[in-house]
Amino acid sequence: MDIRKHLQQLHQEGNYREIPTVTPLTLTDYSTNDYMGLAADSTLQAKFFADPISATVPLTSSAARLLAPRQIEYTDLEVFMSLLYKKRRGSDTAALLFNSGYHANTGLISAIADRDTLVVADKLVHASIIDGIILSRAPFKRFRHNDFNQLEDIMRANASDYKSVLIVVESVYSMDGDQADIECLIELKRKYPNTILYVDEAHAFGVLGPKGLGLSAASSAPGDIDIVVGTFGKAAASMGAFAIVSKDMRDYLVNTARSFIFSTALPPMNVAWTRFTVGNLIQKENRREHLQRLGVQLKEVLSKYSDYPTVPSHIQPLIIGDPKKAVELSRQLLSRYGIKALPIRKPTVPAGTERLRFSLSSAMIPRELETLDKALHELM
Repeated sequence: MDIRKHLQQLHQEGNYREIPTVTPLTLTDYSTNDYMGLAADSTLQAKFFADPISATVPLTSSAARLLAPRQIEYTDLEVFMSLLYKKRRGSDTAALLFNSGYHANTGLISAIADRDTLVVADKLVHASIIDGIILSRAPFKRFRHNDFNQLEDIMRANASDYKSVLIVVESVYSMDGDQADIECLIELKRKYPNTILYVDEAHAFGVLGPKGLGLSAASSAPGDIDIVVGTFGKAAASMGAFAIVSKDMRDYLVNTARSFIFSTALPPMNVAWTRFTVGNLIQKENRREHLQRLGVQLKEVLSKYSDYPTVPSHIQPLIIGDPKKAVELSRQLLSRYGIKALPIRKPTVPAGTERLRFSLSSAMIPRELETLDKALHELM
């Protein structure tokens, strides 16, 4: 590969990326995934570190989970997470921690799918799911985004040819903020008994559903969803991820998920912080309601500047359709108005749908969206 030539081509296309430099603390940040505003909550941090026990928790695990001598923080969080979901899924519910959402998706899918499994995924699932499918070496097909008629066509034509079919979707999609129809998926699973239903709640956990447990928990039959994945690095203001599965599936993953087996475990201090933040997160119904109201306001703002259909959500795009124009608009918003909204380009999104991605936080106030409206009016 001619690396220099490749970099030059990225520059010419407007798709060159750089690690951001330090930006002013006074800006309005629409690039964060701190949906519930917990990462910016200094009171919460002070409360956690005021507990003398916190000072005794190690800052490193120094070993993979299967080798780590200290397990109490991991076990405590896994038991807590399983109890949260058990009320809706039933007694056969267990949780397993992973180091990140990427580790969870690559480890889970490559462990449960093989050549006797057909993987069927929504066209817009994110990269970690695609990489998990590739690692599994299982045959796979993709259906048009949220087109469940096409999904059923695929199932009708192929399900009987495989030992199992793994359907993979996101509950809330990371680039458009729209939602999968969980009820439709449950109905489809019941129609085809060899289906394994896998729902990634990365952008819904903490924000939607009862106690913020996601759209799966809000469904009519949470127990029919075989695998639920969530992350702690977004609404929960921490890092790491979890899978909600059956007890047998958890035991199987402990023995087969390579990203779990061969990675140094998360720092116990980080896991203790996660247990603390999630305990607070499930109680923040007022923040969830405020975030929904901001989502309605953001849709009203962005609909003035694009014909691209959006839904009221804590994630919404402003489609530009040109990478260079998206980069320039992002630069102008930051330099002139102190508004940070980063450009999203291929391969993250298809060519021709380059955009600014706006993520909301419940720490925001309506006046900040009014300022955004004014800025976009002047620039566009």
